[in-house]
Amino acid sequence: MTTLGLTHDLTMHELFDLGQQLRVDSVREADAAGSGHPTSSMSAADLMAVLLARHLRYDFDRPEHPGNDRFILSKGHASPLLYAAYKAAGAISEAELLTFRKEGSRLEGHPTPRLPWVEVATGSLGQGLPTAVGEALAGKRLDHADYRVWALCGDSEMAEGSIWEAAEHAGYEHLDNLIAIVDVNRLGQRGPTRHGHDLDAYARRFAAFDWHTIEVDGHDADAIDLAYTEATSTVGQPTVILARTLKGKGVASVENREGMHGKPLPDAAEAIEELGGMRDLHVSVQPPPAVHQRHVARSGHLELPTYDKGDQVATRNAFGAAVTALGTARGDVVVLDGEVGDSTRAEFFAKEHPDRYFECYIAEQQLVASAVGMAARGWLPYASTFAAFLTRAHDFLRMASVSGVDINVAGSHAGVAIGQDGPSQMGLEDLAMFRGLHGSTVLYPCDANQTGHLVAQLADRPGIGYLRTTRGATPVIYGPDETFPVGGSKLLRSSSEDRLTIVAAGVTVFEALSAADALAEDGIRCRVIDLYSLKPVDKNALREAAEHTGCLLTVEDHHEEGGIGDAVLDAFDDGRPMPRMVRLAVRTMPGSASPDQQMHAAGIDAEAIAAGARLLIENAMVG
Repeated sequence: MTTLGLTHDLTMHELFDLGQQLRVDSVREADAAGSGHPTSSMSAADLMAVLLARHLRYDFDRPEHPGNDRFILSKGHASPLLYAAYKAAGAISEAELLTFRKEGSRLEGHPTPRLPWVEVATGSLGQGLPTAVGEALAGKRLDHADYRVWALCGDSEMAEGSIWEAAEHAGYEHLDNLIAIVDVNRLGQRGPTRHGHDLDAYARRFAAFDWHTIEVDGHDADAIDLAYTEATSTVGQPTVILARTLKGKGVASVENREGMHGKPLPDAAEAIEELGGMRDLHVSVQPPPAVHQRHVARSGHLELPTYDKGDQVATRNAFGAAVTALGTARGDVVVLDGEVGDSTRAEFFAKEHPDRYFECYIAEQQLVASAVGMAARGWLPYASTFAAFLTRAHDFLRMASVSGVDINVAGSHAGVAIGQDGPSQMGLEDLAMFRGLHGSTVLYPCDANQTGHLVAQLADRPGIGYLRTTRGATPVIYGPDETFPVGGSKLLRSSSEDRLTIVAAGVTVFEALSAADALAEDGIRCRVIDLYSLKPVDKNALREAAEHTGCLLTVEDHHEEGGIGDAVLDAFDDGRPMPRMVRLAVRTMPGSASPDQQMHAAGIDAEAIAAGARLLIENAMVG
């Protein structure tokens, strides 16, 4: 093994050899796996070699070191290059390198945090740079550390709108600790990219968002080195290095040729020989600078706001007050909002803790990406916007789940109950969206005290937490000392004569209670369950209710797919007999009307619940 020296001790010949080694190892990985993206790795090999050997400051033995630079491979399909770099740095072995894409290997097709040096998963293009913005914001405003955030991007992903959300936000925030490297290799998956090798086309766009731009030959190690030096010395602006490269660089049969994307090279042995053969160079990466380890209060005395029974309080108000109290108790809590903080009530937190509040404007992808980046740096984000608008960021939420980060999201203005604003503002798919995320927690409180307790509990839950809040005021029905364990429910009405169980959450809880009262006047006793935890769901309570009453009616201010009704069905996925069941949900396209009119038109108000209950009981008797 040849060990290369630190920083500027390396010669250009050694940097060339390192770049060739990264190419060879990328070819070998894909060949061993029988799949992968070696040509996309080969184009960026010189960019990686110079970064690894001369500019990255990182302790691979201490990936948690607070002074480490952060590196995000936004073009995650080029994972062979990343793993080849890890081998060159001595982080992984030759044997592990050749387990690429094999079952049980840490070296997956696209990088994930199964590797300790990967903070966030990538592979869905257009996400690495937005997440890097979140990490850079954390460095500037939270960690107060001078680590740099490097993001290696592909030119194909420059077509993603999320890239330009990130570019604008980084320029606006003057993130001079952020350096984007764009591997402009001209070729995408099916042919040429939109701008090909026109570096100026990209430069004009980044410059419009107040970035410092550098255009460079991506295969000239000396030019790359100078570009990185210029980038790290730029003050007041993020920097983008636009590198002209050739896909498949160094192997004539694939270099700059269409149709070679995502395929092992046709003849790996011949390609390796053409690249100069095997090398075993080891790079001593620069250590990070000594930095002051931040210590934030992670557990103080939490005093949640309390509300008296009978008060009329919107759960969105309770969310804002609760997360503000949580921020007082815990110094690691940060709140992000998408320019609707006056509606989501995130502004409560902004007034009390302005140093930990982040305005992301109406850019929901960047909102979630910033939260992911901050979570990767050890902060606990609560991101909020209207429930309807979170659908734009679903892919970022999906990838956050792959990353295994802990973030919490609050969606306000959910359902037809928002009233006159109409369907464009109504979150009617959000519960399904969040329930479908791996390892997620989905909560839908109905009153203010319940909301406060659930906000606090999300702080200690792993993965993605979702809290659905309501625009209008609802009655406080629980005392401040009630408990609401995640995975639980509340039994609000019950008797030995119950013939039906009504299962509701959020705004429909009150409709269910009204319907139960009306039915009781007709001699029909009903059990009412407040199913505030939709994932995990209280299977025991639902099974018990089914056993005692035989009939279930679910009612939700949400589309019928993926919401409360489906959550209830999960309680009977063990093969036991299904109870008779009626599901009330929003099945029509709403228009503009008052909240009461909307609930009635959707068939989810007390009148509809009572009618559905009578019909269900009647059919049960006939059956």
